[in-house]
Amino acid sequence: MRMLFKAVLALGIFMTAAPAFAQEVIVTASRRGGYLNSYADGDTRPYVHLKRTADYAVQMVRVVGDTRDADKRREEVYAMVRNAVELAGKHGVELSTGNYIIEPVTLANYTNLPLAGDGRADTSVATFLVKVRLEPGMDSKAALGRISKFIAAVPAVGRAEIKATGELTLSVVNPDQYRGQIIDLLAADAKGSAAKFGDDYGVQISGLDKPVEWARGSLTEVFLYLPVEYVIRPKGN
Repeated sequence: MRMLFKAVLALGIFMTAAPAFAQEVIVTASRRGGYLNSYADGDTRPYVHLKRTADYAVQMVRVVGDTRDADKRREEVYAMVRNAVELAGKHGVELSTGNYIIEPVTLANYTNLPLAGDGRADTSVATFLVKVRLEPGMDSKAALGRISKFIAAVPAVGRAEIKATGELTLSVVNPDQYRGQIIDLLAADAKGSAAKFGDDYGVQISGLDKPVEWARGSLTEVFLYLPVEYVIRPKGN
């Protein structure tokens, strides 16, 4: 097993620390990475993985305004976004923006949200994310209920309105912080597999320098894993 543990120890020297992976990331139903084990029932998941509750349940929200005057429409949309920002804390939610790496929406930056069209004339849309921290025992229904209650409480401004769009998804803060736990799982799996072949066999492992990857595990859980490969072979080869 010496080769395996040398590979693990080399991690501290060899790993790449991409800044993006120290931030909060969205975990959608579509998985990231290719080291997956397929099951007969059509379910797919990383073969060796850490399963844990996500940090947040996340819902995309749109503020849509259709006032004919462009300046007035812009003013109404941003005023309603401001209302949402001001109410978020009172309803136990947080606001963010981003499709992959996400960052907070605050009173200092909410007017930086881009306004897009909505396929209709004289219509502007601001899109952001509403998040609920997944507390112990909280299921997706409770999280969605809190988000829905918040959305209903945001005061309308002029002709602007706010509504949820798409399905509830998840986010994880700093996936790479779980690297050590994942390596422990990999080491145990590799050691157990090699032991089945006898004392003369060891493990060669590669991919420990890769960032932690993730996949959706359930309505509130995620799989975190490293895209490694290992080969069991006679020691000394």
